[in-house]
Parts: sequence; C-alpha cells; structure tokens
Amino acid sequence: VAKAMQNVVEIAPGEVKTVGNVKMAAYPAYNINKYRDPARGVVFHPRQDGRVAYLIELEGVKIFHAGDSDFVPEFKEVKADVVLVPVSGVYVMTPSEAAEFVNAVEPRVAIPMHYGSIVASEKEAQEFKRLVKPGIEVVVLQREI
Repeated sequence: VAKAMQNVVEIAPGEVKTVGNVKMAAYPAYNINKYRDPARGVVFHPRQDGRVAYLIELEGVKIFHAGDSDFVPEFKEVKADVVLVPVSGVYVMTPSEAAEFVNAVEPRVAIPMHYGSIVASEKEAQEFKRLVKPGIEVVVLQREI
C-alpha cells in the first residue's frame, strides 16, 4: 500500500525511523494466549504476520500505541509518557493483562482502547482503570456519536 501512496514511510518490527521531527519505533505486536483455534494453538494475531505497535516521539513526548496485541515480552522495554492499550480481552489484552503492562512501564497517562464497538464495553475499560496503580492517570474516553 505504501508504495502506491506519496509521503508514506513503511516501518517493520524492530525498526526506528525519523520523519521530520517525529521519531517512530515499531515493536512486534502479536498474541500469546488469544486463540482462533485453541485445539491447534492458532492465535488471532501470530507474530509471523509482522503486525506492529508504535512508539512515537514528538517534541519530547513519547506515545506508545500497543495495537492488537497481548502483553508481549518486547513491551517490557517500552518507556513512554502516554500509553494506549487494548483492554477487550477477546483478540487483545484483558483488563488485568493491560494493567500489568501499564503498571510495569509506568507512563504518566494510560488510555484504554478496543472496547465499545466490535467487542467488550466500557466495563472492561473501568476494570482496567481500577487495576492500574495510583500515580498513573487513566483516561477512559467516551464514545461520541
């Protein structure tokens, strides 16, 4: 897709690129325990698919978007001011897994995502908020229609 568009930069897991004053790092995003076919051990988002999570740095602020992923080992090295983290638990982290991730990396702000449309509800976002340790601001966004 990027080859057909102008001003698009591709980034693969493990790469770091700078465009203008924006620095981007791509982390692998995949499932370790959310199964499409549990009997065969087939996860929804296999590592080999090359999906990514993004760490974006702009004007000294680091924002991490965890994408469609579980709390994978590569995320333990994330250092971010703001973290957007999936909480539905169906194809991505559960509220408790998301809180474990956020509590480990200690951003200033955590924003739960991936609830309220395809799967899950605000209940999962509120459960995540309850599990995040004090000192980390959790912002639960309200859906606007």
